Amino acid sequence: MTMNPVRPEKLHIYDTTLRDGAQQAGMHLSLDDKLAIALQADAMGVDFIEGGWPGANPIDTEFYARAPELGLRTAKLVAFGSTRRAGSRASEDPLLEALCTAGTDYVCIVAKAHDVHVTQALRTTLDENLAMVADSVRFLVGHGKRVLVDAEHYFDGFRTNPAYALEVVRTAAEAGAETVVLCDTNGGMLPHWMGDIISATSSIGVELGVHCHNDSGCALANSLAAMDAGVTHIQGTINGYGERTGNTDLTTLIADLQLKYEWPVVTPEQLGNMTSVSRTVAEIANQPVSARQPYVGESAFAHKAGLHASALKVNNDLYQHIDPTAVGNDMHMLISDMAGRANIQIKGEQLGMDLSDRDLAGQVASLVKQREAHGYAYEAADASFELLVRDTCGELNDRPFSMTSWRVFIEQRGSSEDDAYTEATVKLEAQGSPQIFVGEGNGPVNALDQALRRALRPAYPQVRDYELTDYRVRILDEDRGTDATVRVQIGTTWQHDTWTTVGVGANIIEASWEALSDAYLFGLLKGFGADE
Repeated sequence: MTMNPVRPEKLHIYDTTLRDGAQQAGMHLSLDDKLAIALQADAMGVDFIEGGWPGANPIDTEFYARAPELGLRTAKLVAFGSTRRAGSRASEDPLLEALCTAGTDYVCIVAKAHDVHVTQALRTTLDENLAMVADSVRFLVGHGKRVLVDAEHYFDGFRTNPAYALEVVRTAAEAGAETVVLCDTNGGMLPHWMGDIISATSSIGVELGVHCHNDSGCALANSLAAMDAGVTHIQGTINGYGERTGNTDLTTLIADLQLKYEWPVVTPEQLGNMTSVSRTVAEIANQPVSARQPYVGESAFAHKAGLHASALKVNNDLYQHIDPTAVGNDMHMLISDMAGRANIQIKGEQLGMDLSDRDLAGQVASLVKQREAHGYAYEAADASFELLVRDTCGELNDRPFSMTSWRVFIEQRGSSEDDAYTEATVKLEAQGSPQIFVGEGNGPVNALDQALRRALRPAYPQVRDYELTDYRVRILDEDRGTDATVRVQIGTTWQHDTWTTVGVGANIIEASWEALSDAYLFGLLKGFGADE
């Protein structure tokens, strides 16, 4: 006997990591970050990706200009904006015009649905707010756009003035909006409140969606309750990112729909990438990975010794609600060669590497676990992972270059920042020729980069075009203060190719050197720029 509701004819999963998720405290996404995260969301199988607010800031505007080169496979890109300003005309609103020129078929605009917010936040009349909604939707539809409307503060507004909240939805629908998304903007709703409000709203006859925040700890539960009540569009973010306590976590939502409701909202392959996507996005966004995150967290299928261990030897399902490999995770307490090998083989396939040999995959899995125990993270450092595999296969015995030594000298000659002098010396052998070069730079990493680049250039002139485009530092054991282990992640670009390497050390310079030298090693092994 099934306890699941009947699957609707259509159900849309809408990712707003790049807009709403990016509002999380301490998160700062560059243009390259946003492009990389969009690819991860697409790999996860979402239907829509909201890229940001074109016209409101340069990064978001440039994102939409660069988005066509992403080649999204399943997701449709959505441009976000708002209704026209009070007292103006939609045709004269520059932000609505930016939505028209963003290059997307779909646009989503936010509209006030709470009467108090209309009068106190927008400082306009209730009638003018309705006119703003109608004018904006008609303007965008008239420009050939498929329009979604986020009804902001809808649930709170409905509870105090249901007639007006419903009128906002009705106005958007009559103006041509395809979907009206009911927003629990303050995150204060509880699941059993959702049904009556959504049932009352569904009488308008427009497709309804839901956008939940997690301030009461109920974002996911509220989203599922809303879906059970009839919404066919659910918004959220990867890893639940977002302002305050965050949004509905799409990694949990998709897994619940696929594995609990038994609705095929994504392919089994996309579901199997879930853990990788979660951790890769965390690395890109420079956010700590939550070990206790459902389905994809490192501790989601971790067990302590004793009774659990004895039971798990008999049947893995006795203390696990799903097979962790279904979401690309594994059981961390048991020595699970199959799970570790499967993860490595999946990663190898994504990178175009043949790891079908079970012994090789098992050996790589063992090395990855050993190195991750020392602080390495390969989920967002594909280049370092490939170098590890090549080294394990013996392919790095004949390297493009081999290091002899390196050193960094820093001298503070005065009291200002401009008085600091940094010099790096690199000794290496390339194509049988010893090289020693000195580099000066703005700090030790830049000086090392200059010295390494100069040392390699006689044998490999193409390295002059390798560009360091990203540099991130994470302290791994903060309780040790200045004696903490450090992980450094470096992104390098040549033309349209970008690769990421990781280094770990007792200090930033040591970790930076490993990531930096591996970046050049990877580029040369791949032949980037060799034919120029």
